[in-house]
Amino acid sequence: MTDLNSVLARSPSVVTRKTGKEYVLVPVANNIADMNSVYTLNETGAFIWEQIDGKRNIEDIIGLVTQEYDIDEDSASKDVFDFIGNMKEFLIIY
Repeated sequence: MTDLNSVLARSPSVVTRKTGKEYVLVPVANNIADMNSVYTLNETGAFIWEQIDGKRNIEDIIGLVTQEYDIDEDSASKDVFDFIGNMKEFLIIY
């Protein structure tokens, strides 16, 4: 179960490329890119992605989102947990 104390890491089987303020994520299996499963992150998603480093917990990431985007903690929490749910569903983070 994912909670505020959970520390998440990016999957090593996903190649990331930053383009401006966005990221493109490409899953790779057996050294072959799965181009049917390419994900593009908007600016907020890219910011959250950058914070997922295997060291910060979710509570820390929510705090950083509230500071970066000057939003309330409830909105930041919803955004972060929605993002994490989507990324975990596709095995992009663990």
